Amino acid sequence: MTKILANDGLAQSGIDLLVKEGFEVKNTRVAQEQLVNYINKNNIDALLVRSATKVDKKLIDDCPSLKLIGRGGVGLDNIDVKYAESKGIKVFNTPEASSESVAELVFAHMLNGVRFLHDANRNMPLEGDSQFKQLKKSYAGGVELRGKTLGIVGFGRIGQATAKMGLALGMEVIFTDHHTKEATLTLSFFDGQSIDFKLKSSDLKEVLANSDFISLHVPSQEKYIIGRKELGLMKPGSGIINTSRGGVLDEVALVEALESDHLSFAGLDVFESEPTPEIKILMNPKISLSPHVGGSTVEAQERIGAELAQKVIKSLKR
Repeated sequence: MTKILANDGLAQSGIDLLVKEGFEVKNTRVAQEQLVNYINKNNIDALLVRSATKVDKKLIDDCPSLKLIGRGGVGLDNIDVKYAESKGIKVFNTPEASSESVAELVFAHMLNGVRFLHDANRNMPLEGDSQFKQLKKSYAGGVELRGKTLGIVGFGRIGQATAKMGLALGMEVIFTDHHTKEATLTLSFFDGQSIDFKLKSSDLKEVLANSDFISLHVPSQEKYIIGRKELGLMKPGSGIINTSRGGVLDEVALVEALESDHLSFAGLDVFESEPTPEIKILMNPKISLSPHVGGSTVEAQERIGAELAQKVIKSLKR
C-alpha cells in the first residue's frame, strides 16, 4: 500500500479522497529533526507539506523511498525542487487554492490601516473606559478605499484576485509584473452577472508613485524588491501590504518610513526573520500584523486538501 505523510496537516476532504483510492495516510506532525527517521521507518512514498516543513537536499538524500513531494500553497521555497526532480522525485504545489483567502487578508489589513483598527484594538481594552473621547478623536481621521488607487506588485493568481476585490470596492487598480503585460479580469456577482476589466502593466516606479496602497504578490527573492529607494518613491501618506514572502520588503527601511510619517501604515502577514519577527515590527503602532495566515481559511484548506489529493492520485495511481 502506498503511504503518504501529511506532515503539516491535511483537510479531511483530502484524506478521504486518498483513503478511498487505497492510500494509507499518516497525519502525524513529525518534528523536523525526526522526519528522516520517521519517513524511513514507515517507508513513506509521498510527503505533503505546507510552509513549516523544510525539504532540503539532505532530507531528499536520506529518504530514498520518497517518490513525490507536494506543497499545499503557492510557493515552493521550502523545498529544494531542482534537486528533488534530479533524483526523479515529482514536486508540485497548489497555486490556485488559496488565492481568494490571501486576497481577502490583504483587504483585512488595508481596512485595519485606513480605520486604525489594529491600534484601536490594542488601546480600547486598556483605555476605552477612561479615555473614550480622546480615543474617538485620535481615530477620527480614517479614509475610504473607494476612489483610491491600489497598486499591485506581482500579477499572478493572488495579485489578480486582489485586483478583483479592489475593483469591486470601487478602487482604481494598476499593476506591474515581469511576465504579464495585460490582463482581462472578470468580476462575477452572486446573481450571475459579470463585468470585464482590461488592465495593462506599468513599470514599478510608476505604480509606486501613483498608488495610495501597494500590495506585494511576488515569490521569495534573494534581495529586496521594495527597499529604502522604492519606499521613497511611494506617495506621502500611502500604505503597503505584504502577504507574499518575508525578505521582499526591507523592514528596517519600512520602520523608518513609518516613523517619519512618509507612510501612514503597513500590513504584514510575512516577516524577514520569521518565525521570530523583530520586536520593532511587532510593537509598531502603525503596523497591522498577522502570523502568516494568508491561505489559512477553512475554505482554502478544503480546496488545498482536495487539490493535493487529486494530484497525488494522478501521479501515483497508475
